[in-house]
Amino acid sequence: MSHSSPVRQEYEVALEPLLAVPLERELPLGQRLWQQGWLRKSLILIVLALLWEAVARYQNNDLLLPSFLQTASALYDGLLSGELLGKVGISLVVLIKGYLIGIVLAFALTTLAVSTQVGRDLLSTLTSMFNPLPAIALLPLALLWFGLGENSLIFVLVHSVLWALALNTYAGFLGVSETLRMAGRNYGLKGMRFVLFILIPAALPSILAGLKIGWAFAWRTLIAAELVFGATSGKGGLGWYIFQNRNELYTDKVFAGLAVVILIGLLVENLVFDTLERVTVKRWGMQR
Repeated sequence: MSHSSPVRQEYEVALEPLLAVPLERELPLGQRLWQQGWLRKSLILIVLALLWEAVARYQNNDLLLPSFLQTASALYDGLLSGELLGKVGISLVVLIKGYLIGIVLAFALTTLAVSTQVGRDLLSTLTSMFNPLPAIALLPLALLWFGLGENSLIFVLVHSVLWALALNTYAGFLGVSETLRMAGRNYGLKGMRFVLFILIPAALPSILAGLKIGWAFAWRTLIAAELVFGATSGKGGLGWYIFQNRNELYTDKVFAGLAVVILIGLLVENLVFDTLERVTVKRWGMQR
């Protein structure tokens, strides 16, 4: 005796079209504003500025801690006179030279490392030796080799950029999937073409992270080196501006110079690197 399952009768239900219901609901103004990253970061900066002003007024000692308004006034005067802009220009020229040389050397080392066993051994040995070595520790050696000039600053900048970028880039190359590697080999890509068309695009998140770390190291090293070297070749950069005003007890100008260092860091991070990530790895779906 077999039991057959009951057959359910078919029927149709006519549904009224949802014409009167909006397809999407507009978010409240507060939520829409809060979704803007620039606004959230601006609020953080405003809160920090208010806290700075309150602490400075409570302490009431301009020599130790000038207020935010005094620092802003010194910054405005320095920009208006052109003195600060000139110092920034001198520092940025040296920084870009050292940064670019460091990028080229890091690319050469990592390309050699993914191509040959000798290159891997060379990169591993050099990074183990020099990556823990602070760039500031090389200042006396740079002074002995290159003298008191721009080349000494470039030398320590290359050291600060090279190893961090090389390590990040090589780690990114090692993380490239075997599927992509096989696809590149099937297309006949070898050597430099394999690195350019397969490894670099696939490892771009790690490379961008290395570029950011290298930029931060280079910027800090440059300011510290200028504080030690002073004026190079008769010209002083932003670090020398800070050092000189500290000696003359113009604390508001010292804070103005430090504020310029911070502002340049924020601009590079939010305009240069964020834009690079947005048009590359985020657009390609490699990063959220």
